[in-house]
Amino acid sequence: MSLRVPPPQSLREALKVPDRYMFGPGPSNVPPRILEAGARPVIGHMHPEIFEIMSDIKSGIQYLFQTQNKMTFAVSGTGHSAMECAIFNTVEPGDSVLTAVNGIWGERAAEMAERIGGRVNAIVAPPGGIFTNEDIEKALSKHRPALFFLAHGESSTGSHVEYNCLFLVDSVASMGGSPLHMDQQEIDILYTGSQKVLNAPPGTAPISFSERACRKISSRKTKPLSFFLDFNWLTNYWGCDDKPTRVYHHTGPVTAFYSLRESLAVLCEEGLEASWERHRTVAEYFHAGLENIGLKLFVKDKQVRLPTVTTIIAPHGYDWKEITSYIMRTHNLEISGGLGPSAGLVRS
Repeated sequence: MSLRVPPPQSLREALKVPDRYMFGPGPSNVPPRILEAGARPVIGHMHPEIFEIMSDIKSGIQYLFQTQNKMTFAVSGTGHSAMECAIFNTVEPGDSVLTAVNGIWGERAAEMAERIGGRVNAIVAPPGGIFTNEDIEKALSKHRPALFFLAHGESSTGSHVEYNCLFLVDSVASMGGSPLHMDQQEIDILYTGSQKVLNAPPGTAPISFSERACRKISSRKTKPLSFFLDFNWLTNYWGCDDKPTRVYHHTGPVTAFYSLRESLAVLCEEGLEASWERHRTVAEYFHAGLENIGLKLFVKDKQVRLPTVTTIIAPHGYDWKEITSYIMRTHNLEISGGLGPSAGLVRS
């Protein structure tokens, strides 16, 4: 047989990617040290050397999350894959799920739970709004969920323990730049992404499960919907289950593991508290400068603003898409508009 599809002309030359200032909500610019780590030679995903790198990653995530959970690893995928890993493994058809919705991430968590048969209820705040502990406790008492989802930056509560409810926290936008203590704050499942504060390329998602979460998973009556995100397979591949042999599950993205390992090493060298303080100081300086030139910040209460993502209200009479396009063309700098309920209202 003869070839009927010719090679595309665009692939007859080497890849070209522009240098760009990534000042949007993510991905962030990757420092040379982390880029160089990702360019190291590829080795097998079941080689002992990669297991050592994975062990370093686990220890780094435990430090980052401030947890001693054994079931700590990185999902091969972005933050969405970690969100699905958390929900798919802990929620069975008919389980009650409560989501705190004040933006796109609460909406996404609700949809994921609904897709696998969860009975989803939500507490809702306007974009940029917060949830009080009273709001949360009232909803927990009313709905008695098996799982409660909250995006970090809004609130935290210990009430979930009283209602025998797992507490799932999305910290993709904040982890490493804002204080969070998984064990001390009694968080049952916590996840983040590699491409934000950690400054690694997208493609790996650190996650950790408490003993309570593990007991819920072990008592399942049905298998998780996803094989790829199955907790038992993943924890074996990452050496979390203390079994003598690791069984092939999937081909881990070894170069992404290199980058994640190095990004965690950079964070450990700086120290978590120093990273938190650096983000706080820079954010306060930046916010003051924006307000001094007449711009308004979307989150009005300074006490609840995240130091990692700044959202600015698009000035009246201006098209935010034109503004961001102009900045990209003129300064080669990325900022972006809002997502979900805040789309068209802000740029970050």
